[in-house]
Amino acid sequence: MTVNPSVRIDKYLWAVRIYKTRSQAAVACRNGRILIDGIPAKPARTIHVNEILTVKKPPVTYTFKVVNIIENRVSAQLAVSNFEDMTPGEEKKKIEMQKSVSRGYRRKGTGRPTKKERRIIDKWSNGFDHY
Repeated sequence: MTVNPSVRIDKYLWAVRIYKTRSQAAVACRNGRILIDGIPAKPARTIHVNEILTVKKPPVTYTFKVVNIIENRVSAQLAVSNFEDMTPGEEKKKIEMQKSVSRGYRRKGTGRPTKKERRIIDKWSNGFDHY
């Protein structure tokens, strides 16, 4: 197995499962949502060990330290061993807050709401203002 001292940032973000597709990672780079050591990165920028990645996925800003360089996508258990999560606790709390403030709760397996259920959901979410 050949060990690469560096790899493209979009390929690395995809390989360690920070983004689902390589094209999503490239778009994030082009939009300035990926910083390497505080500097915006283009998709073709190479990443090296011990560099600090800042990934902005609103509303959360993640911070990772590159521990190992990989080029091919691996399982989730192996992926986490290739970076160190340095995200502050306040940012992680934003994720929990967003999950708790969901639009509506539906039991798992109930499927999509019917028209009648949708009207009831809209009525409750809008506070009975227009009914």
